[in-house]
Amino acid sequence: MALDILIAGGGIGGLTAALALQRDGHRVTVCEATAELKPLGVGINLLPHAVAVLDGLGLMPALQAMAVPTSALIFANRHGQTIYEDRRGLAGGYSHPQFSVHRGELQLMLWREAAARLGAERVVSGWRTTGARNDGDGVIVHGTDTTGEPVERRADLLIAADGIHSAIRRQFHPDEGAPRWNGMMMWRGTSLAKPFLDGRTMVQAGHRRAKFVVYPIAPPRPDGLQLINWICDRRLREDGLGGGLTAPGREDWNKPGSIADLLPTFGGWRFPWLDVPGVIGSATQLLEWPMVDRDPLPRWRHGRITLLGDAAHPMYPIGSNGATQAILDAEAIARSLREERRVETALDHYEAERRPMCARIVELNRQEGLDYILDMVEERAPDGFDRLEDVIDPAEVDGFVKRYKAAAGHRQTTPAAPPEGAPSAPSP
Repeated sequence: MALDILIAGGGIGGLTAALALQRDGHRVTVCEATAELKPLGVGINLLPHAVAVLDGLGLMPALQAMAVPTSALIFANRHGQTIYEDRRGLAGGYSHPQFSVHRGELQLMLWREAAARLGAERVVSGWRTTGARNDGDGVIVHGTDTTGEPVERRADLLIAADGIHSAIRRQFHPDEGAPRWNGMMMWRGTSLAKPFLDGRTMVQAGHRRAKFVVYPIAPPRPDGLQLINWICDRRLREDGLGGGLTAPGREDWNKPGSIADLLPTFGGWRFPWLDVPGVIGSATQLLEWPMVDRDPLPRWRHGRITLLGDAAHPMYPIGSNGATQAILDAEAIARSLREERRVETALDHYEAERRPMCARIVELNRQEGLDYILDMVEERAPDGFDRLEDVIDPAEVDGFVKRYKAAAGHRQTTPAAPPEGAPSAPSP
């Protein structure tokens, strides 16, 4: 049964859901608050099981042209010494790559694909969702347009993919308050630099008080330079481990950062294969925001309204899970609506599949996720080491990584064929 579905939010999760639902024959409209979409932001990672979903939507050629297939994730101490190397994507034996990509470029690609497949009139910018109410066998969705005037749409189903500050989540959970801050601030930047290591490796170096993450997010340019994404994490509050602090005010989110705030901590971090202060100093873009999440919710569905992505399960950016989990949400809700005719039952099936997993990842990341490895080595060998075996048993690290990946749902995935009778996605 074809449904009229409205998706609030044109981010990665919302747009992926739109493409998956359109593939299955539904009439989908995406309403995005931003008046004009621009390729803003910095880098993200897509794990293989999320890439498989995008592959199933016919997006692999576009991804291959814009992203870097990650070969390995290296954990290192603040001296640049390797603690553990985890092979990733195809290099790790998965059926699909892991991709590092510019978030804004990925979102813009998905936006254009949605406009081509759904129809440009169904991908609406400048429409901010402010609330919704169930109305019989449908939903009335309230919003404002670019002038601030109230507007209204009706749909059979509303999927709220409107981010960590979701108006729909706030409507159903008005006492939740601000996101939870763990005392860590993140400075996320991009720089043009010569490729490091093999040009396809992600590195996390440091410890829980100061961490430097770096990876390429675009293929090398003709001049030999590559767009590098990097993140400097600094803990400003020691009492925030595990969350629970009040996050800085909304005005402090996603604001331009200052290199001067980073060099006192990271100015001496020079690795054999990378000049860390040199990369920081050549930033083409630098943004600053707090590391926040929210407590898992007891339910996502309210009648014919449900949540997806950061609106449902905002989590710390640890383990490459943010965009990945939103994409998996999109796949799950499309499949549930394919398999179950009653909308409310389908949404319950979607939630039963996704909510426990995402709640588990939120809790894992509050325990520092894989970053715990860095803390162990820093505590035992703050000045570096001659032999890693004298500091930590490599088998202990390997076991920890495997347990985290299993708990976070890393898996082999092959894209499912479109269901019989579903229309194929038209070429853009």
